[in-house]
Amino acid sequence: MIGMAKQPGDPADVVSIRIDAPPEKVWHLVSDLARMGRYSPENRGGWWIKGKPGEAGSWFQGFNRHRWVPWLTHAKVVESRRPYVFAFDVLESRARWTYRLEADGEATVVTETREITKRPPLPSRVISDSGVIGKDRDELMTSGMRATLEAMKAELEA
Repeated sequence: MIGMAKQPGDPADVVSIRIDAPPEKVWHLVSDLARMGRYSPENRGGWWIKGKPGEAGSWFQGFNRHRWVPWLTHAKVVESRRPYVFAFDVLESRARWTYRLEADGEATVVTETREITKRPPLPSRVISDSGVIGKDRDELMTSGMRATLEAMKAELEA
């Protein structure tokens, strides 16, 4: 149903996990968008199109797939403070994705957030609300965030 998705000003989606690895090692995973497809259930990776990979101001083109539906996204890194904060804005969804890393002894608490910063363009809203890329996009995003962080944890703790 049109209008049911998360809107600007709504509370951000937030997922945290503790990973038994130092922040620097975790940083390498959260800031490597080209390889994010190794962890995410929806993102399949992508490539850097402008600037230096992982640095603020750089642009990235991502490839996503939900079931049989593929699509591209364009993201700009808006904050990159190694090894503590990495954030990027996705042009199509107007979502800001942020990873905050906090040392916890020899481990790291990673908090991933997704917030809608502006109202997405009409084509993005129609596609999202249509159900073709999932019936409840907000719940899919939250469960995907959990799955992504769990996959990172499994790799780093192996």
